Amino acid sequence: MYAIIRTGGKQYKVQAGDVLQVDKLEQALGAEFEINEVLMVGGESTAVGQPLVKGAKVTVVVTKQAKTRKQIVFKKKRRQGYRKFATHKQEFTELFVKAISFDGKTAKTDESAKVVDVAAVRAEKAQARVAARKERAANKGTAEVVKKAAKKVAKKKVAKKAVKKTAKKATGAKKKAAKKTSKKA
Repeated sequence: MYAIIRTGGKQYKVQAGDVLQVDKLEQALGAEFEINEVLMVGGESTAVGQPLVKGAKVTVVVTKQAKTRKQIVFKKKRRQGYRKFATHKQEFTELFVKAISFDGKTAKTDESAKVVDVAAVRAEKAQARVAARKERAANKGTAEVVKKAAKKVAKKKVAKKAVKKTAKKATGAKKKAAKKTSKKA
């Protein structure tokens, strides 16, 4: 069974178990809620709404609240000296479709929603970087002691190869330029 839902002014075709990104919704992370704006339900029998299908609902779980990758916004008018540069990150909500219900029939999924807290993951990565930096600094201090204790190995002297000299082209003495004089009568 599938359904076509409307959220944020856009339409999405969903099935039970799908994960989709929609414009930001004001829902808590891990919250389960129902979307009643169902435009069409399909499967064994198809129901098309005018504009909505009565009694149809899609149960979803919020799995992520984050921002998209940075988009560059560049505006320019040639020969006018007009240039504008900006960036934009769109906020989105990731939804996991748990079930689709219509006319007493329900299509459910066996999978469970994997909720990801982006802020917590970012904080963990930052802590891991700090810990790794401290560990490298500690290892660097012990490595310097080991280097000092090691004997210095003298480099062997290698005879340099003789450089081949090229003969210069023999040129004759240049003729002096004749003096230009102007005679006025």
